[in-house]
Amino acid sequence: MKYKKQEIRKGINIHIINTDRFKTNLVAIFLTTPITREEVTYDAVISSVLRRGSKNMQTQEQISKELENMYGAAFDCGIDKTGDNHILRFYLESINDKYLPQNDEKMLKSSCEKLLEIVFNPLTEGQVFKKEYVEQEKENVKRMIEGKIDNKARYAMDRCIEEMYKGKPYGLYKYGYIEDLNNINEQNLYEHYQNLIDSCKIDIFISGPVDENEEQKIQKDIEENENIKELKEREANYIKTAIVDKEVEQEKIITDSMEVTQGKLVLGLDVQLKTEEEKYITSVYNGILGGSATSKLFQEVREKASLAYTASSSFIRHKGNIMINCGIEIKNYEKALDIIRKQLEDMKSGNFTEEDLENSKKGIISVIKGIEDEQDTEITYYFGQELSGDKMEIKKYIETIQKVTKQNVIDIANKISINTIYFLKD
Repeated sequence: MKYKKQEIRKGINIHIINTDRFKTNLVAIFLTTPITREEVTYDAVISSVLRRGSKNMQTQEQISKELENMYGAAFDCGIDKTGDNHILRFYLESINDKYLPQNDEKMLKSSCEKLLEIVFNPLTEGQVFKKEYVEQEKENVKRMIEGKIDNKARYAMDRCIEEMYKGKPYGLYKYGYIEDLNNINEQNLYEHYQNLIDSCKIDIFISGPVDENEEQKIQKDIEENENIKELKEREANYIKTAIVDKEVEQEKIITDSMEVTQGKLVLGLDVQLKTEEEKYITSVYNGILGGSATSKLFQEVREKASLAYTASSSFIRHKGNIMINCGIEIKNYEKALDIIRKQLEDMKSGNFTEEDLENSKKGIISVIKGIEDEQDTEITYYFGQELSGDKMEIKKYIETIQKVTKQNVIDIANKISINTIYFLKD
């Protein structure tokens, strides 16, 4: 596997991942922009409207027909929140040219052309988006917003983050807010789209068996693509996911009531990170705390005390937070919380074994080794580095994890504090 990045115009990058692990090409386009309360809902609707049709493929049926003619290529899109950024993601997967019945077909070039058109040359009617598509996609986004309560564990996690980052960008819901949908129409949505395209960070990823000659050719094809030539150079408007100093905040307790059969307990922890290296140590800390079936939370809260149906933790490296997530009987709230607090204190005092440390590192390294096994995972890995500016090859990543010591983990444990305790009950 070989990775190469090239800025083709100011604020617009091509990333090529040359890998022979797959028989497919995966082309991805990421539009990255700061997430704001005023624009978050507009971004979500734009992501949905763009998939409906382009200038030359005016319906989803036409897009599907074009993909069928490309030996069953697949298109997908979505929207994510990474750090304080909103990211509109578009993917097109197709068979690599080397595996086609006739080697004169240029499937990679066609894939790039189709995806560039969907993203940068959308269907318009009189210099605005098609009204029918806008109204239909507003309804779809509304259903997604309303449906966030269906997954109670995900809802509780989102609510805890919302309270931790109240009034701040990361606290915003990635699909936006129902009260904003009524203000969106085909004209102001298209104006927002044009502003987005003129200012956002644009990253084009190509993954597949692409040799050096093909790299140069596909880069030239993209640079000369009419949709790319129409784009302005820009000082890309996005938030680099760098380490920022955090103030130690007073612990907050938030309780919501809903018709639930199982309580959802979420703790949001702040990590006072000072260096990039500490992010890797925090990953190991998280593995010991709640990252696996051998973790302290799983063993102490679920297995030994039988207080939880689920007990785990996850590390949000772009924000320097650890989220503890437990599904419990509502009556067990206080007991479960006490045991969780004890695990945090035990970590600070070094009350964990070298075996715990090694199990955590093995688990993380297993995941790292799996990055190259999925094209979209590999793209996401390099895109995360693009946003943070922390460039690290996979081999070096593994070596960095292997070097983490017990004392490193104890030091990180003493930089961790509870920000918010959120409990969803009946």
